Amino acid sequence: MDNKHTFRKRERIFKQKEIDILFEKGTSFTIYPLRVVYVEQQPVSGADAAVLICVPKKRFKRAVHRNRVKRLIREAYRLNKQALLESLREKGNGLLIGFLFVGNELPEWKSVEAAMVKALTALLMIND
Repeated sequence: MDNKHTFRKRERIFKQKEIDILFEKGTSFTIYPLRVVYVEQQPVSGADAAVLICVPKKRFKRAVHRNRVKRLIREAYRLNKQALLESLREKGNGLLIGFLFVGNELPEWKSVEAAMVKALTALLMIND
């Protein structure tokens, strides 16, 4: 089975302590329609990078739309994370990453994937 294109629970931030650390000590940058918050810290789960995906209720009142945007972001990350994870493994670093959606309209797949590729490239450069 091909394991490089999976997104397991241990790759997600689900502990409140990690969420607090991410937003208190994290650094952020924006690549529209995503705001990326990150902090260099090994995740509790033992993965190389752990991700939090957030779509605010203020922007999308309907849960159906919020869930759709989260699915798009999750899929874009899943398909494009390999280079970042390999770099983190080589250096023995860990990252906590938060992807926050800042757009006001439902995005197309192309725009989410393009933003994700740029964001992961920026994180890769920061990590080097």
